[in-house]
Amino acid sequence: MATRVSERAKPTLATVARQAGVSAPTVSKVVNGREDVAPETRARVLAALEEAGYQSPLQRRSTQEAGTVVEVVIDVLDSAYMIEVLNGVLQFAAGADVEILISVTGKATSSPRSPERRAQRMLDEGRLGMIVVTSAFSEAQLNAFRRRKIPVVVIDPLNPPSADVVSVGATNWAGGKAATEHLLELGHRRIAYIGGIPGAECNQARLHGYMAALMAQGVPVEPQYIVSGGKFHREGGIAGLKTLLQLDQHPTAIFAGSDSIALGVLSEAGRQGLRVPQDISLIGFDGTAQGQESVPSLSSVAQPLEEMGRAALRSLLRQARGEVLDSHRVELATHLIVRDSTAPPSVSV
Repeated sequence: MATRVSERAKPTLATVARQAGVSAPTVSKVVNGREDVAPETRARVLAALEEAGYQSPLQRRSTQEAGTVVEVVIDVLDSAYMIEVLNGVLQFAAGADVEILISVTGKATSSPRSPERRAQRMLDEGRLGMIVVTSAFSEAQLNAFRRRKIPVVVIDPLNPPSADVVSVGATNWAGGKAATEHLLELGHRRIAYIGGIPGAECNQARLHGYMAALMAQGVPVEPQYIVSGGKFHREGGIAGLKTLLQLDQHPTAIFAGSDSIALGVLSEAGRQGLRVPQDISLIGFDGTAQGQESVPSLSSVAQPLEEMGRAALRSLLRQARGEVLDSHRVELATHLIVRDSTAPPSVSV
């Protein structure tokens, strides 16, 4: 029969092991993030560790010595989007006396490190929490942090997290609708959408906003005008435009699911001898400085990227203080910026 740990006793591996009905080496494996423990046994040990309030020696030392450190996990630092979000995080961190550690996974599907091991290491090293930026962390990965009560905030998640995970994003549906309405108001009716990762929640919302704007004006949604670029990168815009130019009737305007995609469209249009906006209008999504500096300057739906970074860190710190959040979903407003890349369609089309 399991033995309850005394509330006055300082918990050790042995006392936690007795409470969970397992051996001390098994508890040690769980504490150190080893994977050779059955899921049911791991869950029982984690519950006993939590009830006992056990901290490893390294964790106790880190808690006493380390400053307030927040880890920011990104796939790769290769876009204006990522840089502006990080700027927001760093700006808020400077005023809150928080140290930021940036961790690059190198891919968008998962972290290369075991989620249990990563979560335990964060706990042992005394880090306050983790911000995940556009990285497709699975529920299993997020659960490893949740079980250890490590605050996590996800920015613009590719897949919607569970209701108890705090996430920060923008009004993607409204932004997609506003971009398409702008093109409709200019007189365009053959409007294409080049999206990013097809299953990404933000991509789906922008696509649905595009479709809603067309349907509201009685313009048919043409499946051949909806193209996936694969990723939110320039290469997606290049490939997307090549696909659209193979159609018998080319679109007169393109709504790109990100500024990076739009810049790829812009570069490929030049190679194909197409002028923007004279031959084809183009609008992006993000409102990055790269779009502002392009030639022609890019019309875009601006996300408050720096504010998203600030909101993520603000929400994480509130969680760490034990505050009850008003909402687990923070959604900030987008706004349309009209520049030089959009114009009425040519009379010859």
